[in-house]
Order: sequence, then structure tokens, then C-alpha cells
Amino acid sequence: MTSSTKITTSTDTSCCSPTATSTPDTPDTNRTDVSRGVQEYYGATLSSSADLRTDACCDASSVPAALRPLLARIHPEVLSRYYGCGLVVPPLLEGLRVLDLGCGSGRDVVLLAQLVGPSGAVVGVDMTPEQLAVARRHQRHHADQFGFANVTFLEGRIEQLEDLPLEPGSFDLVISNCVVNLSADKLAVLKGVRRLLRSGGEFYFADVYADRRVPEALRHDPVLYGECLSGALYWNDFLRLSRRAGFADPRLVSDRPLEITDPELAARTGAIRFFSATYRLFSIPELEDACEDHGQAVIYRGTIAGHPHALPFDKHHWIEAGKVFPVCGNTFRMLAESRLAPHFEFIGDFSRHYGLFEGCGTTIPFDGAATPSPAATSVTTSATTSATTGSCC
Repeated sequence: MTSSTKITTSTDTSCCSPTATSTPDTPDTNRTDVSRGVQEYYGATLSSSADLRTDACCDASSVPAALRPLLARIHPEVLSRYYGCGLVVPPLLEGLRVLDLGCGSGRDVVLLAQLVGPSGAVVGVDMTPEQLAVARRHQRHHADQFGFANVTFLEGRIEQLEDLPLEPGSFDLVISNCVVNLSADKLAVLKGVRRLLRSGGEFYFADVYADRRVPEALRHDPVLYGECLSGALYWNDFLRLSRRAGFADPRLVSDRPLEITDPELAARTGAIRFFSATYRLFSIPELEDACEDHGQAVIYRGTIAGHPHALPFDKHHWIEAGKVFPVCGNTFRMLAESRLAPHFEFIGDFSRHYGLFEGCGTTIPFDGAATPSPAATSVTTSATTSATTGSCC
């Protein structure tokens, strides 16, 4: 690292009804300035991942052992220009058509290309020509390594996906890795993703979130923005925006608190707490905005590779193989109408309703949220944060 800035984590897990005024909109001029700043930071200011002033990115030790041989086949220059905050790889990828938002130099695209195989395809989108030049420079190298070519790189903004040659409803999976927080128009990103996903597809992504709304002044700090901090959404605003975009029930997969220990950056962010979190958002029109109980249940067959005994569907659904597992209507649909369906047996339907599924809540869902930030503690020793983890759904 080029400075003493450090982000420590508590785990190794990977790493963000509404109204029009639920979240502040960014004026078009500010959006342009933000985009230019991000483009300059990742295209010119940073020459490698060693230039980052925070280490929100996961290191190789947190990569699952089964994926390390796949990373070893990726060109070193591509790996050195990687700036993500987690490894975004859900199961069951063979044959899928996948879109990577903010693909940068293409590390995740090339990794996914190996997992989807010759019958699948991966498209990477990025607005930074310098990053895309690295990705394209080694495209033939990777095709020769794998024995097939299934990758496409497009230059464009993730807020303007409709301007790219991408067919609506043509993707099974969209991923992004610590990129949505860099966008000045996050609602446009989510709407664009929703438009491109087929029914039953999902947006599976890692990003950075805050425990409160980041002040406007910090949102114009180029270093804090480029380091994926000051562009982070307040977690509850993210849920609101997701629902406005058509993703009725965002599911938290994993999270970890980020601790800023560099005195300079900690002084700028003050008492704001930041979290790296992975969410999955399913494109299923019938999903409701609450977990309703219809008396349904599922049985996991134990047939997904790497998960013979239990499937960690999200943070609050650890589904053991062979066991009848009661679920709300939304979870029932997510499993029954997605690529996961062949691996489950389904019990019940929607003919009966028993009210809200027990245990659903709305408090901050991230681990470590009850611990005050170092900055807050330094201001007053009596400062505390009273929050509990999320519900079972």
C-alpha cells in the first residue's frame, strides 16, 4: 500500500414503499463532475491496485480455494489493475449469459468466462478507456488459455445501459464489484439492470454502504469518492431505490464492517460507519415488498456443487439438505422461478395466506452495526449505536 490507510474486517465474507423524495437526486452537472472524477481516478491517478489508499478490496486469502486455480490463469496485468471490494461469484453459472458492470481491466469477466464455459457468455461494461485497453489487450491470451472465446468488452456508462447494444431481458445474471457506489445516478443503474435481466434472473453484487446519508460536502471529495466511501448509499436508501427500480425484496447475502484507521480519512468521514455487503436482487414481477406467509416450504436436494449439506441462500436462509424448510412467499418464488429450481422440492402454493412471515423486521442488517466507529468514540465516550441484525427474511 502507498499509505498507512487500512480497512479492517471482522470476517472473510465477500464484499451496498418509496417516494420520489426518499433519496436526494444529484443534479446533472454534479453527475457529470462525479463521472469525470471517477474516470480520472481509475484511468490516470491509479496505475495499479497498490495505489489505492484503502484496502476495501478482498485479498487473495479470502478467495475460495476452488477458484484460485482460475485466478492463476488470468494475465498478471489484469490482476494488478483490479479495484473491487469482493469476489462476486454465485453458484450455478454454467451456460449463463452474464453482464459485469464496471468491469475495469476484466478480472471478474475472465474468471466468470471460465465458469460459464463455452456455452455461456460474459459481457463487461466500463467507462474508462485505459482500463478497457488492458482487458482487450489480453483477450486473445485468455481465449487461448481456455480454448474458447466467450467474452465481449463494451465502453459505456452503467447509468446509460440502454445506449449500449444489449437486448432487454437477455441476461441471466448481472454482477458488479464495488462499482454502484461510484455512480452519481444509482437509480438509473438499478433500472437499467432490471431492464436487461430475464424473468427469474438476478443482480448479484458487492458494494459499500453507510449507516447514514453521507453529507453533500463529502460526496465531492475526489479521494473519498474514488476510494468507494463517500459515494456509498445509506443502506435504507438502497432498499428504497431497489424497490423503485422493480426489485421488491433485496436479499443480503453477506457483509462486513469497514474500519477506517488512516487518521486523515477518518477525520473526514467522522462518525459514519461503512460496510461492504453482497446483495442479490431477483427480477421476478410477482415479488411483494414484505415477506408474506402462505404456509409454504422447500426441501433442498443437496445437488449444487460445493454445497452438498446446506445452501446459504442469503444471510438469513441456511437451507439444510433433505430437511423441510418453511419459507415466505417471496423466497418460494425466488427458488422456484430461478436457475435454482431443479435443486429443490416445493411444498404448497399461494392459495392460502397467514399474514406476515414471523420474524421480519426493518433494522440495519449489517454485523457490527451496534459498535460505534472509532471517530465517534473519540468525540464522546458515551456515544452508542443501538441497532440489531436483520430479520429471518
